Amino acid sequence: MNDASLGNDAAPGDDSLLGRALVEEATKKSGLIWVRGSGPARALWHVWHEGAAHVVGDGPGEQPLPELADGSTAEITVRSKDKGGRLVAWTAAVTELPPGSEAWEAAVAELKGKRLNAPDGERMTERWAQECRVLRLEPRESTTEHPQGSLSAVPLPSPATTRRPVPAALPRLLLRRRRKN
Repeated sequence: MNDASLGNDAAPGDDSLLGRALVEEATKKSGLIWVRGSGPARALWHVWHEGAAHVVGDGPGEQPLPELADGSTAEITVRSKDKGGRLVAWTAAVTELPPGSEAWEAAVAELKGKRLNAPDGERMTERWAQECRVLRLEPRESTTEHPQGSLSAVPLPSPATTRRPVPAALPRLLLRRRRKN
């Protein structure tokens, strides 16, 4: 299936229905999707709700979103949850949901259930309304073709760090404490 259109005007049995079903099922089951706007792609947690992926971010303590403007398009890559390989890629229409709107409330209710380790559990939706963006990524086209060559990229800068080597003197200090006891 090459670049199947995901429009609503598809006839029964058309490849576009199969493409829509593949996009929906793969995105629902995947914990992360890779989203690319005008800058580099970012791995984002999401929720599938009412025919589109929804993401929240760009606020303190939340995931950084790629450069996406309301009305733009984004490239989404969905990975396999168990193997991590690329299953399907699709193009999405980006809509920023205004805080307090009916669509925003419905999306946030779903997102709230998937947000892990929130610093302010009960006040989280208020903080999202004031400081974050909620984006709806609605599928337009999909493809299951795999690109030629590697898609690997240099990791994006992050304040997160990995473990550093143990200082050389630490094992001696620990052994001294054991001998004294």
